[in-house]
Amino acid sequence: MTDIAPTAAATTTAQVQNLAFAKALNAGMRAALAADDHVLLMGEDIGRLGGVFRVTEGLQAEFGEQRVLDTPLAESGILGTAIGLAMAGFRPVCEIQFDGFVFPAFDQITSQLAKMTNRHEGRLQMPVVVRIPYGGHIGAVEHHQESPEAYFTHTPGLRVVSPSTPNDAYWMIQDAIASPDPVVFLEPKAKYWHKGEVDLAERALPLHASRIVRRGTDVTLVGHGAMVTTLLQAAALAEGEGTSCEVVDVRSLSPVDYGPILDSVRRTGRMVYAQEAPGFTSLGSEIAATVMEQAFFSLESPVIRVSGFDVPFPPAKLEGQYLPDADRILEAVDRALAY
Repeated sequence: MTDIAPTAAATTTAQVQNLAFAKALNAGMRAALAADDHVLLMGEDIGRLGGVFRVTEGLQAEFGEQRVLDTPLAESGILGTAIGLAMAGFRPVCEIQFDGFVFPAFDQITSQLAKMTNRHEGRLQMPVVVRIPYGGHIGAVEHHQESPEAYFTHTPGLRVVSPSTPNDAYWMIQDAIASPDPVVFLEPKAKYWHKGEVDLAERALPLHASRIVRRGTDVTLVGHGAMVTTLLQAAALAEGEGTSCEVVDVRSLSPVDYGPILDSVRRTGRMVYAQEAPGFTSLGSEIAATVMEQAFFSLESPVIRVSGFDVPFPPAKLEGQYLPDADRILEAVDRALAY
């Protein structure tokens, strides 16, 4: 797997646009719809309205109501219908309006969608994508700022990914739609309005690859989704204090591409994992345990985790105390260096 993004010289001849994260997702789904008539989009208010976050804006007008479907407010029904459509040869892409609303469909996803291919001994594919806006930083109310990734990474039969840049959003949604297996596609809603360069001509990485986004020598900082931006902020601050931090974007939460993570830890000897989700039995717990097992003799200090607290996501006025910020990450860096 690769690590550093292409240089400016490598992209001078590429078709590059500066797009917001949500617009990059929109462009990726438009490309998938245009390439394959079997691709369908389904969800609450995704058609005429274009979705709560306007991610699907304009797609129903372009591809019609038979390809971009407004559904009833029934998440279990949306996923159950998608499973039937996949059995009939379609590639449904289901939008869950907010992270906390996925749980009425949880049984369909974990008991049916994840197990259907295994139940049929591989003869029946389930090319279903479940798009879930997730995470905090938007000042929303209860059920609108969850980070439920651990539920899905714990479920065999599901692929789980989370892009952190517009370029990844554009390419990863297309790769998820093309996958023969069900993919839970976690979209950090805090990133929807952030802009970045999108290379429309060539993908930089395959779907299930982690990526080093900043080189460093003293501590490896690892995370996914919106937390990657916070890690980069912490690394910039640490550099001003004389500490060189390497930053790794996990991108694929299941399966995890451990190669770049382990290579980085073996160079730096220290690792901090940061996530918005609560820390107990989380993705960060699993990655920390694996690094301790596979890179133990390279570690100069224990792997340290920084996470949301083990409580329900708080009211909007308290989210700043709940979500890890650069200061909490820098405190963990100092602890790692103290050993």
